[in-house]
Amino acid sequence: MSGNQQVLDILKKAYQIEIDGYTFYSMTAERAEKEAVRELFAKLAADEVQHQAFLRGIAGAYNAKGADAFKIDLRSPEARAINQALFTGKFREQAATTEFELGVLSIGMTLETNALTYFSKAADQAPEKEIKAFYRFLADWEQQHFDALQTLFNAVRADHFAASSFAPF
Repeated sequence: MSGNQQVLDILKKAYQIEIDGYTFYSMTAERAEKEAVRELFAKLAADEVQHQAFLRGIAGAYNAKGADAFKIDLRSPEARAINQALFTGKFREQAATTEFELGVLSIGMTLETNALTYFSKAADQAPEKEIKAFYRFLADWEQQHFDALQTLFNAVRADHFAASSFAPF
């Protein structure tokens, strides 16, 4: 497989990862019964849509400019930010006594971990500095979501265990 085809395949996989994330987060938002839960997962779904648009732009530029398409400002706030305000005590309070939220946080962490692993491996194997940096940037996107989900998961799980008198420690 040529280097160009490998880059395009990774961009296609990256795009599919964002579609999968959007699908999961939007379905979760639709099913959520509590406002804070619905808000959080709707925001995560919206983030995935932004990521899709960003990747479409990079893929189009790559077809036209090759590796120069990856010479972009990877510090742009709109590409990096996740709204930590959504990861609130209100969510934690609303999620404390139900298993649905605990389960979807766990599944979300798995999705983010899989994506993070994929992009980290792609970065390690990338031949050019700009492409390597771009893949690391994608891994960082996923790491941000994972870290936020994990923090919330740990808090909700502790609350859930306490509320259900589950104490295996």
